[in-house]
Amino acid sequence: MRALNKDALKGARIGVAREFFTGHDEVDRQIELAIAQLRLLGADVIDPVDLPRVSYDKEELSVLLHEFKHDLPLWLDTFAPHAQVRNLADVMAFNNAHHNLEQPYFGQELFTQAQALGDLDSDAYKRALATCRTQSRDEGLDRVLAQHGLDAIVAPTGGTAWLTDFINGDSSNGGFSTPAAVAGYPHLTVPAGQVRGLPVGLSFVGPAWSEARLLALGYAFEQATQWRRDPQFLARSSMPPLARD
Repeated sequence: MRALNKDALKGARIGVAREFFTGHDEVDRQIELAIAQLRLLGADVIDPVDLPRVSYDKEELSVLLHEFKHDLPLWLDTFAPHAQVRNLADVMAFNNAHHNLEQPYFGQELFTQAQALGDLDSDAYKRALATCRTQSRDEGLDRVLAQHGLDAIVAPTGGTAWLTDFINGDSSNGGFSTPAAVAGYPHLTVPAGQVRGLPVGLSFVGPAWSEARLLALGYAFEQATQWRRDPQFLARSSMPPLARD
């Protein structure tokens, strides 16, 4: 609770990572309004900062799948000690035995990939993890945060929620969740208004162990803007897709 300071943005140094804007003009216009609010609340906004999108998708997926296979049994032991499934192989077998119930619209290809991998002592995992840490930390967030003396970097959390499409799959629309997730650094998202009745968020990403500072910055923004709205269920939508610039 001590971190919740409504004046925390006064004098804070905030960088804007424009490489992570969504490309949807309606969403990005809303984020521009949020950045204007940061200035009004006393933040020193550095716009833009040089944080390029880095392609470590292959390494990131490798780390994720290795750790998922390793951690799932630990999670089951802790939170489901009496469950019949004890590891990833058991989960896959259960899904196959109940295919119509568990996989009516999709398969378990990622589970299959994870099951084929080694443990966390494998060279493949260590190489992938080292690449992710170097690119996301040393050459990414750490570099930019130190270069500009930043308290946080902001960008759109993502676009609006997309429609469920069982034929073509998900329709991702960009956003700023990946760098902090890969680095293992704190990431806070706060309401940044709505587009076509759907919420969008502004992400604050900081250095390692900056959770209290991010909470203070996000709290100050939320208290000043009051942009949160209770979510509404939309059974269907006839709205056209968001346009890209």
